[in-house]
Amino acid sequence: MTVQRSHFPDRSPVSTLVDFITSGMDDSRYDARLTDPPLIERNSSIKSYTTSRATYPKVRVFYRRHQHADNLPTSPAPIPLLVFIHGLGGSVAQFNALLTSLTPIASCLAVDLPGCGISEFEPRDWPAYTTNALVELLEKVIEDHRDAPAGQGVVLIGHSMGTSLAALLANPRRPKAELHKHVLGLVAICPTTGESLEVWGRWLRAALCIPDFLFDLWRAFDRLGGLESPSVHRFVGKNADAETKRLQYMFNCQSRTPVFRRMAWGALPARGKGMAPEGTATLETWAGLDLPVFLVGGEDDQVVSPADVDKIASALGKKEISPDPDMNGVTDSSDDSGDDANGTARIPALPRHPRKVVISTKLPSPAGHGLLYAQPTVPVLAGLISDFLSTHVTGRLSLGWQLQYLCKDGKWDVKNLEKWRNVAPVSGPIGGVFRAIKTLREVDEEHCPRVFVEKWGGIIKDVIDISHDNPVYDPRGLEQGGIRYHKFPTLSKVPPNDAEIREFIDLVDKIRTDQKQRAQAEVWGDGYAIGVHCHYGFNRTGFLIACYLVERCGFTAKEAIEAFAKARPNGIRHEHFRDRLHVRYSGVKSEA
Repeated sequence: MTVQRSHFPDRSPVSTLVDFITSGMDDSRYDARLTDPPLIERNSSIKSYTTSRATYPKVRVFYRRHQHADNLPTSPAPIPLLVFIHGLGGSVAQFNALLTSLTPIASCLAVDLPGCGISEFEPRDWPAYTTNALVELLEKVIEDHRDAPAGQGVVLIGHSMGTSLAALLANPRRPKAELHKHVLGLVAICPTTGESLEVWGRWLRAALCIPDFLFDLWRAFDRLGGLESPSVHRFVGKNADAETKRLQYMFNCQSRTPVFRRMAWGALPARGKGMAPEGTATLETWAGLDLPVFLVGGEDDQVVSPADVDKIASALGKKEISPDPDMNGVTDSSDDSGDDANGTARIPALPRHPRKVVISTKLPSPAGHGLLYAQPTVPVLAGLISDFLSTHVTGRLSLGWQLQYLCKDGKWDVKNLEKWRNVAPVSGPIGGVFRAIKTLREVDEEHCPRVFVEKWGGIIKDVIDISHDNPVYDPRGLEQGGIRYHKFPTLSKVPPNDAEIREFIDLVDKIRTDQKQRAQAEVWGDGYAIGVHCHYGFNRTGFLIACYLVERCGFTAKEAIEAFAKARPNGIRHEHFRDRLHVRYSGVKSEA
């Protein structure tokens, strides 16, 4: 590449060098506004908040109310609100996979802190980014969404520096704070301590004295190599899969240097006159917590020492505590069915102050600092968090219990129960890649996750749920049986658009690559497949499968539609879905 100075008018030599280095990286495609996951984009809004320290005019807030909040018990309070807090240089998008898993069980809230993700970098005053300033902002946002009149509690789920913010929010020793009274539990992913920050403190203080353009120069060099750059390897490891590396590189590109510097400065422990007056949570802060705490780290974390998990657990006074039996609503040891005499699911207890328990674990290699979005670790992490919430916070956060409770007459969970029952559960093989299935039902005796694993676990190794609503079954039943679950929401009655088609094809490509590796490692037989379902497994399911057959398997639109209909009698029923396929792959384009 030939670089002429005229390309960078009125720039210093160092700034020109920075621009030259970064010009070789096509980072524009990683703009946070362009890469926002659909779940987050559809449930986000931009809001303004004023605290005692600053006004933050444009903060992105993700909030998705539980789909069945109005139909679940509200006494003595609604199901807790789950609050996700990202770390230094992070964003709400890093929680996308966890949000996909946890929005079906509770209302969820997450915030792009100022200058992060798609939140505006305003204000720019350094004191607005101290740890306590961010804690106060988070408290404002949480109170704006928590159903305070109904006494709704919250569970804080933080990552990296976000765990420190969560610990401060939950600590009763923080002066003039009220939110801690409503915090029912805390999940800390890659948690940090004041001690770990002290290790980095000397380096950070020196780095923070460097002008932004020099800091940018270092970051540009750190990203050289793209997916194989030191910046990516540091967070997810050299042996991470390509998708995890791509996500980490994207998050790195989206992190803004001036914001990083301000937040890092604001998190430093006080050290001399003029330094940060407020620091991050210390071991003393963690020791002040009196609630259920789940600590999870990665054995290969190179950013935060995995030993911090043990230090925090020790400070909290970790001890083995058996789960509270009332959490699951079982009060009679002779009857643990969870149903009352009328067959209605019992209502688990929802204590205002769940008893303290400290659970800790470290995911094995190659789990690193990006374990919350790394492809191999996300399903494990989501399952561990779900188990912790339902066992130690309240059994009402169990998706299985919610589905049983809601299914009072057997009809709530499907549009037409009799029609659903008359649909074949699983199609024949389609294109050597797929099986079309109808949605599973947790309460069905023949097509629930447990039975599905027994009947089809040897053939269907992954399930893609393309229904728009939350599933009416607990996906963990599939995961525990070795079938991986993927949520890809689409709207009913509407043919998927171009972006959804591209994303579906990309998802299937990734699953197929992963299946080939699993097949060798686990010695599968031939004929393994990907299951796809919407509600009944005809229109949207057939449409997306047909698109894949055309774009990846060499079918024509007509052949793909016929192949689907042969394996799934009646095929794609809606004519406008079939028409859209023919138009899409006809080669004819309209001109504006």
